[in-house]
Amino acid sequence: PAWQAAGHAIFKGVNVPSKVFGELVEHHFGTPRVTAAELAAMQGSANAPVVLDGRPVSEFGKMNIPGAICCPNGELAYRLRDIVPDASTPVVINCAGRTRSIIGAQSLINAGVENPVYALENGTQGWYLSGHELEHGGTARYPDTLSPQSVRRARSGVQALSSRLDVPHIAATDAAAWLADASRTTFLCDVRTGQEYAAGTLPGAQHTPGGQLVQATDQYVGVRRARLIVFDADGVRAPIIASWLRQMGHDAVVLQGGLDAGRAAHLSAGSGPLPTPHDASSISPAELQASLAAGAARVVDLRDSMAYRAGHIPGSVWSIRPRLAEDLGAVPKTVSIVVVDDKKSAAAARLAIGDLHAHGYRDVRVLAGGIGAWTEAGHTLHAGVQSLPDARCIDYLFFVHDRHDGNKEAARAYLAWETGLIAQLDAQELATFRLPAHS
Repeated sequence: PAWQAAGHAIFKGVNVPSKVFGELVEHHFGTPRVTAAELAAMQGSANAPVVLDGRPVSEFGKMNIPGAICCPNGELAYRLRDIVPDASTPVVINCAGRTRSIIGAQSLINAGVENPVYALENGTQGWYLSGHELEHGGTARYPDTLSPQSVRRARSGVQALSSRLDVPHIAATDAAAWLADASRTTFLCDVRTGQEYAAGTLPGAQHTPGGQLVQATDQYVGVRRARLIVFDADGVRAPIIASWLRQMGHDAVVLQGGLDAGRAAHLSAGSGPLPTPHDASSISPAELQASLAAGAARVVDLRDSMAYRAGHIPGSVWSIRPRLAEDLGAVPKTVSIVVVDDKKSAAAARLAIGDLHAHGYRDVRVLAGGIGAWTEAGHTLHAGVQSLPDARCIDYLFFVHDRHDGNKEAARAYLAWETGLIAQLDAQELATFRLPAHS
């Protein structure tokens, strides 16, 4: 209320800085676009376009434009020429709404792709709202292998982009100095695919698939004015992503030589942006069941609210770090607190353990194996909307998610919200973005 009283705008929604940026990019570059009706007509023409869906594979499987191929935004310029070898073939980029359609299409244009490139206006939502059917369970995706000549052409285009947009590259020795600088937070970002990341990355690097890092930057970068060192293994993907991050106002650079250079220099982000985890012992499902039966333990579930609704340990409380003291206010400090966090990084658990110690709980443990281990041990879960009222689900915006479940009013509300974001910005907020003077 004080912020509003001072005359500043309040923003709702998810990934707001990235969503605003997508709208600014379309206005600044004049990104070509087609409507759902125009795309449907194009698909029936002699020179039908290739439709590339810029979302991750998991999102693509939920719904897609008929005939579309999944190629996440961060992979587009890298893989396009193997997917669409004929430079005269039109290419249409879509996502679920607007941002990734715009950024994906403009990424290809900025990288010097010869094909006619368009963003699908309003993505799968626009397609659905126009009366067209969506497919579900799609599996068509980009090929894993690339031809050397396609990579060379892609790299040439991206080198020109880097020069034109002044994308800085730093040596591994300079990157090491940044990572060792305790006065600034530095994030080491691997923008390759999940399979490549799993096969080997730099110590302490987080997986930030390129398209998602631009689309949802706030989910990966939690510190304003942090440094971002972006790397790949090919010299194509990282410069494109860094160019967008810099236009968003971030201090982003490309690791010269990528993964190989980082390995040769033994580059490491240490424990990453998270602080050193507090000591906490784990507890097995059997031990937890016995403690719960004896009234000696309480379970705090730190997973997403929708995951909690879908199934949680009976008697557990759903919470987030700022609410721990309030949600556990009636729980004696002598009771053992067992934390549930199924994320691979266990980031929420690592940080919440320190919070719980600060609140006076001395015996804090982590459920070994998470909810999966609990159910594998034969224990039951409770589920249902009644377990967590909508008003408590502050990590979940229903108008954002209901648009994907056939709710046309939610889809219209979302698109109106997205296209209205620029009008909410004041001059100071607009000045945080750094779009190039030339287009």
